Amino acid sequence: MQASLEQLSQITVFAGLETADKVNLQPYTQVQRHRKGEIILHEGDVLPTKLYAVASGEIQVTKIAMTGKETILRILAAGEIFAAPALLGNGISPATVTAESDCEIITIERDALLKAIGQNPEIALRMLMVFNSRIQQLHETVHGLVSERAIVRLAKLIQYFAAESGTELSPQGECLKVKLSYYRMARSSGITYEECVRLIKSLKSVIGYRRGGTIIILDPKKLDAIASGNIDR
Repeated sequence: MQASLEQLSQITVFAGLETADKVNLQPYTQVQRHRKGEIILHEGDVLPTKLYAVASGEIQVTKIAMTGKETILRILAAGEIFAAPALLGNGISPATVTAESDCEIITIERDALLKAIGQNPEIALRMLMVFNSRIQQLHETVHGLVSERAIVRLAKLIQYFAAESGTELSPQGECLKVKLSYYRMARSSGITYEECVRLIKSLKSVIGYRRGGTIIILDPKKLDAIASGNIDR
């Protein structure tokens, strides 16, 4: 099934693209639906030379270490592009991509994309900005795993999702719009599930946790201090 003009418009790198240009791209697009929990790409898969983008839902990108430990690299929502090596690298998937919810994935053939870029060079600039940002995030994650304490990484992770997904005011404090289970926080910050549970409980005056992954920031200033490495609790 081809992507609709509305779906193409939602892809961030195509923001501002003229309708006629999107119409020209349509014949070279394909939409695939995936159920929650379904693996979209396996680490090591040979990728067709296409641009991959999330049309709806969310996907989870994970990496398996030599020890067998799984780390969540990022969660991507509708409009985001992924699988850069399909276009810019060796064509091998560097991580496993799983449907975090029921989702739709758009692929666009490389030659059609290059033609669109030739007519609208800003598409390439936006793509480079996205991939550069992710390289910086990955560098910060690796640096944090090596040099920062677990409680600092966890505090930074909560701050990241608060900024990325937004918060809503509640009587208790700032409630994150995204759900963060213990498993997701543990795998995203490079700690064990048990350590994550222990640390969240130790931060009960700073962070409120409710069953289902609801996070409430009770004391933003203290959370900032912990993320800065100034205090433990």
